[in-house]
Amino acid sequence: MSTLATLLLAVIGWAVHARWLHRRLTTARRDPLTGLWTRDAFTRRARRLLRDPRAVVVLADVDHFKQVNDTHGHGAGDALLAATARRLAHAVGNGGTVGRLGGDEFAAVFIDRDHTGPERLDTLARVLARPVDGAPQVHTTVSLGWVRAADHHGEELPGLLRRADEAMYAAKRSSSSVRRARIGRLLASVAGRRPGRRGAA
Repeated sequence: MSTLATLLLAVIGWAVHARWLHRRLTTARRDPLTGLWTRDAFTRRARRLLRDPRAVVVLADVDHFKQVNDTHGHGAGDALLAATARRLAHAVGNGGTVGRLGGDEFAAVFIDRDHTGPERLDTLARVLARPVDGAPQVHTTVSLGWVRAADHHGEELPGLLRRADEAMYAAKRSSSSVRRARIGRLLASVAGRRPGRRGAA
């Protein structure tokens, strides 16, 4: 075999290996049930988006998820999580990012270029409350808490997520499914006021 042919085979082999490796890495960063980014992968993308002051951070939590599992089974719970993930990803679009933080909790960051964030999130809450496609008996509401990065200049992702988390639990306690984070400082302990966590599917 000529030197050129050997070199060509080596280049092709390396390209195939690099593509395989890239696929493996991408798969490892994706949640197997929903296809969303895992926490670490979401965090990297979210931090890049937060360089834009128009960024909005959203935390979403499925209401009464344990009840769905107990009533309809874990397969129904999985279908509900997958449907929630698809609807969140569609609402955020290609310019944003969505991740599954664990269980029935999701996070998203998008750029509110046209200042319609509140309206978009109100619409999203209604979409998330629709029954799962093909399973009309499987549905519940999803509580959303959100914060605009510009309201807390210089605050990084962990702090903004805590603010969105606080707003989300305020939404759970109210008649509204969507709540914006307060402008002032965070309350001392969000975790201490949380209801018990619901089981994952």
